[in-house]
Formats: sequence, structure tokens, C-alpha cells
Amino acid sequence: VFQKWVNREISNFDYLIQLNTMAGRTYNDLAQYPVFPWILRDYTSDELDLNNPAVFRDLSKPIGVVNEKNAKAVKEKYNFEDPLGIIDKFHYGTHYSNAAGVMHYLIRVEPFTTLHIQLQSGRFDCADRQFHSIPATWQALMDNPNDVKELIPEFFYFPEFLENQNGFNLGQLQMSKEVVNDVVLPKWAHSPEDFICKHRKALESEYVSAHLHEWIDLIFGYKQRGPAAVEALNVFY
Repeated sequence: VFQKWVNREISNFDYLIQLNTMAGRTYNDLAQYPVFPWILRDYTSDELDLNNPAVFRDLSKPIGVVNEKNAKAVKEKYNFEDPLGIIDKFHYGTHYSNAAGVMHYLIRVEPFTTLHIQLQSGRFDCADRQFHSIPATWQALMDNPNDVKELIPEFFYFPEFLENQNGFNLGQLQMSKEVVNDVVLPKWAHSPEDFICKHRKALESEYVSAHLHEWIDLIFGYKQRGPAAVEALNVFY
């Protein structure tokens, strides 16, 4: 599989799916759901220019420190000693992929809607915590070193999860009073289908093809543990 990918006989999407499968990740287990990277950082331009490296996320860094400003807080957390010596050191207290995160992204689609409601003791979580906007989700990641959710494969092929086709009442945002309905898209996307199409193109772009291995090292490779993980600010609780 690796050689096929290197020779560009299979797409980046297919290679990531196969890596997830080999790592024991599966659509059948929310706690081990396939994980995909955030690949862009431009969610505000009117047009998306895939020939410009500046529109892409730095794939060599964990999502928690893609914004340099967060690195200091992340290092401080690691250097905090557990007085009882029970807990190993870590940079992040949450994980880049977990069941709640999968339900967060897929809240508009069953069976995830029902699972989310069960998780929240029989009702929807408050609107401000819902997945309501792709640009706002990215901004929150940049502002908050404690939010380290990567993406799920659906962001590259499944436009329906961005639409509230079932008409669920997801509440309204506290500050703006905006009703949470379909997911707010980046300016450069004119519909959920257009978003998926452009996002998939970005995944298969020259820039991502040249840098994807750096992210794979963090999630599936040698930077998961040990000194390489510490150095890369990539140690999880």
C-alpha cells in the first residue's frame, strides 16, 4: 500500500483510509473512528487558491500548536509534575479523536443525533457548543490549545452531514441569537457539495501530497510516543 501511495497509484484519501484500517480504526467504533487531518487554514477568503502554500495548515505540527501562540501553554502543561507521580506527563488532556468529537461533527445525521442526545442526558447540548460553522470551528482551534479535534473522513465525501435535513431544533447562539441550522461554510464554498469537492481537491493537492507524511508521523508513526513525541509537542493524556 505504501509503495502504491508513493508511486501515486492510490489517492491520499484512499491511503489515509487504509492507514486508519491498519491502525484498528473503524466506522463501527466511535471511540476508534477513522481520523483525518485538518488540511486548510483559509476559511475566510472568497476564493480558495490551492497553488498558494499559505492556505494550508502546517501538517508537521499537532493541531494544538498549529497556532504558535499556543505552544507556550502546551509546554507548561507538560512540565507540570503530578505531585503523586501517578499521571504521566502530557501536552493535551483531550484527544484528537474521540466518540464525543465524532458525534459533534455528525449531530445532524442519524444515528449520531440520537447518540448525541443520549450522551447529553436526553437533550441537545447548548447551541454555543454545537458544530455550527466551519470557519468558527477552525478559529476556536487556533484560539484554544485545549481543543485538539482533527477531522473525520466525512469532511471529504459526505455533504449531507453539513445540512440540517431533518430539521432538528439545535437552538440559537447566545450572543448573536443566530439559529443553529445548516453548518456555516467558508466563503469560498457555495454549497455543501462545493465545499466537499474543493476540500477533497485540497486533500489531493500537490502541497498535501508533499507534506501528508509529516502528519502521519504524528498520528500513526514514530512521533506518537517517546522523545520524538515530546519534541513534537505531541504527547496525549
